[in-house]
Amino acid sequence: MKLADLKGKTVGVCVSGGLDSKTICCVLKDAGVKVKAFSANVGQPDEKNINDIKKKMAPTGVQTTIVDVTKEMADICFETVKCQAMYDGGYWNSTGIARAVTVQKLLPAMKKAGCVALVHGATGRGNDQMRFERYTNVFDPSFGVYAPWRDEDLLKKFPGRTQMVDFLAKRGIVAFVGTKKKYSTDANLAGLSHEAEELEKMETSMRIVKPTMGVWPAEAPDKVEKITLKFEKGRCVAVNGKKMSPLAVMLLANKIGGRNGIGMKHALENRIIGTKSRGVYEAPGMEILSWGLKYIYEGIMDRRSTKLFQELSKFVADQIYDGRWFDPATQAARAAIQVWADKATATVTLGLYKGNIFFEKLVGLKATIYNEADSSMEASNGLNPHSSQGFAEIQSVEAKMLAKAGQIRA
Repeated sequence: MKLADLKGKTVGVCVSGGLDSKTICCVLKDAGVKVKAFSANVGQPDEKNINDIKKKMAPTGVQTTIVDVTKEMADICFETVKCQAMYDGGYWNSTGIARAVTVQKLLPAMKKAGCVALVHGATGRGNDQMRFERYTNVFDPSFGVYAPWRDEDLLKKFPGRTQMVDFLAKRGIVAFVGTKKKYSTDANLAGLSHEAEELEKMETSMRIVKPTMGVWPAEAPDKVEKITLKFEKGRCVAVNGKKMSPLAVMLLANKIGGRNGIGMKHALENRIIGTKSRGVYEAPGMEILSWGLKYIYEGIMDRRSTKLFQELSKFVADQIYDGRWFDPATQAARAAIQVWADKATATVTLGLYKGNIFFEKLVGLKATIYNEADSSMEASNGLNPHSSQGFAEIQSVEAKMLAKAGQIRA
């Protein structure tokens, strides 16, 4: 959609309360568009009070509705951990996870308010533009989408933040460019992603980022902290012996992991649109839960299961990144992963130390295929070592023929 298409219509603008949000809302109002603002409470740890967004947006004359999606965020965090779905470089794509539930819950609120289109402030160079639009399209193909920062006229009018400040000042709205930030941050319950500004330079260390959810490993306590996680069918139901809701588990795991420097990652990721992007990521809770479940999965998966699981896990991670969480292919992959998750019931204890996660203990795994007697190097009642002789001889037939045929090159 274009700006002219929205005149006289009611739209829902996804806002954060910042300079961009205020500018977009005022531009739309000037164009004769009826504007209503919406923001999702996704458990962002960098926002002390989510209702502050309403106060920030008030000077624009636009009413802001806050939609609480923390419960849905916790659930999708659990499902992502169940799939071990980490994206490029092995990091948790917290932003991609959040966009799925954000649009899922904001769209009904917008429609209830009489909106006919969703307006997002995502840049035309990033991934979020695709995620916002795809999720809107799959939930309601008839619902419009407008992307201001792909509008050529607006890009000419607002080439930078200074022009936005001047534009708002003429309307009596005080805004500041502020000091140049070292990087930008997007936060939610799953974690934080830091990118842009100084992080775009490959000469800049990832350590310019000041962790929001915890500390860098070097600043963590010089002592191992143990944490015990109880899993039922691939989902953590208790921490340190206390039963908790998914939201409570995520909040506690984030707190414990953060103070031990867990989950700080760096990635040069491959964007949806084909470009590269550099990011520094925090996801202490996701990392802890993931390792706990990983040790359980190792106990129940045979070699072929492990290989297939890894392929499905990567597929789900790519689907999350591309804004395809609700696609049939994603649901099919998740259904397959659930076959293993159904057996993943056990209690695991981890040791956390300066960014590291150590295996301490695993108990109660009834579906384990690990047998101490079979794997022991000592005399036991397990696998008879002599039984391997025939298998070794069969393997040797092919090996010798390849060598005799001159097909082996050392």
